[in-house]
Amino acid sequence: PLPAVASRPIRPRAGQTRAGAIYAAASPAVVSIRTTTGQGTGFLIDDDGTLVTNAHVVGDSTHVVVRFGSDGASIDGDVLGTDPSSDLAVVSIEASRIPRGVKPLRFADSSQVQVGDLAVAIGNPFGLDRTATEGIVSGLGRSITAPNGFEIDEVIQTDAPINPGNSGGPLL
Repeated sequence: PLPAVASRPIRPRAGQTRAGAIYAAASPAVVSIRTTTGQGTGFLIDDDGTLVTNAHVVGDSTHVVVRFGSDGASIDGDVLGTDPSSDLAVVSIEASRIPRGVKPLRFADSSQVQVGDLAVAIGNPFGLDRTATEGIVSGLGRSITAPNGFEIDEVIQTDAPINPGNSGGPLL
């Protein structure tokens, strides 16, 4: 994993906010994921077409439809696996379908995150294409309950607004 804070942080250009610079760098790798019963968000984690999302986004589906942006083509994706206890799922698309220039997002070492750090969430709330919300890390070491009742501990809490459809998107 990468350090939680990059040695060379993203620098906004003139007139751009830090959240705007983070969004510009990361949002191309964020996708919408649709199933027959709902929709959510995911993000590309490697050049082989591997996406991560929440297990509750894909549900019992074995196939999903993935889109890179509202103008992107609909891409068939296969659900490779889910872990309802951690609420995570892995989806695969053909690597050749990744739009040119899209760079995968890499996981960071969250052990260095501190309360008060900037937090930017990117997702597809209410079916809208790749929106960003900004907040801070408001707590660490929290516990939440997964949809299957399993307790997930060491959760990072943010006050960045998260709405239906944001599930599965990155928190940066």
